[in-house]
Amino acid sequence: MRLTILHDTVYQYETPARYCIQYLRLTPRSDAGQRIAEWDIESPGVLWRQTDAFGNVVHVMSLDAAHQSLRIRARGVVETTLQPGDAIADVASVPVESFLVPTPLTQPDAALTELSRPLAAAADKDAALAALMQDIHARVRYETGATDVEHTAAEALAQGRGVCQDHAHIFIACARQAGLPARYVSGYIDVGSADDASHASSHAWADVWITGRGWVSFDATHRARAGEAYCRLAVGRDFLDASPVRGMRTGGSGERLDVNVAVNASRMAANQ
Repeated sequence: MRLTILHDTVYQYETPARYCIQYLRLTPRSDAGQRIAEWDIESPGVLWRQTDAFGNVVHVMSLDAAHQSLRIRARGVVETTLQPGDAIADVASVPVESFLVPTPLTQPDAALTELSRPLAAAADKDAALAALMQDIHARVRYETGATDVEHTAAEALAQGRGVCQDHAHIFIACARQAGLPARYVSGYIDVGSADDASHASSHAWADVWITGRGWVSFDATHRARAGEAYCRLAVGRDFLDASPVRGMRTGGSGERLDVNVAVNASRMAANQ
């Protein structure tokens, strides 16, 4: 599948910002099952490209000039062939076991521990992970604006509402509690291929390490295993490691943030 992607991020301020630095994880990964056909990032200031410990391409953007608005635009074409249930090889330099360690956003409480018990006891981990995905979808209703980036997995489960980020964090917390390494994935989805096209094209899901296979993806938001309608941007222990755009500034009060993501899919020719 060919995914044509546009990711537009615009910051506006009531008073000018004097300086900003942004970490941009806006370049798709070179994992098994996806290939960048073309890709470009436009932004003001200076960009430095590097690769982090998780194998993500990171551009560090620095703007040392007064500005009252800031636009970062990523766009291009990614070709995907991953099928649901396919495993992905590890390209990170950190040990797989590091994804067993809870983070503040994925710290389990009593409710998460209880939710993880069937997975911990299951002999067939793959089937139990699929059941966990369905359970999280049923317990936590998708609702835009119900949470923000600081909400934890425990908080989202307790209130029964959240977004894809919360579904991923809950899934990761349960998998780790059951002794399975799990990581957060940020990326895009062609919502026309999903069971509910009302969800955003900017997306998040989870990978679980299955010994002898590799990383296998589970999307609790759509009750699906990630396939060729998905484009992977970055992976990490939780949202903070894989956020597409994250940074800081001096000055610039009254911030307004507008993000627009569009994904259009088409089938590749047979000879591609």
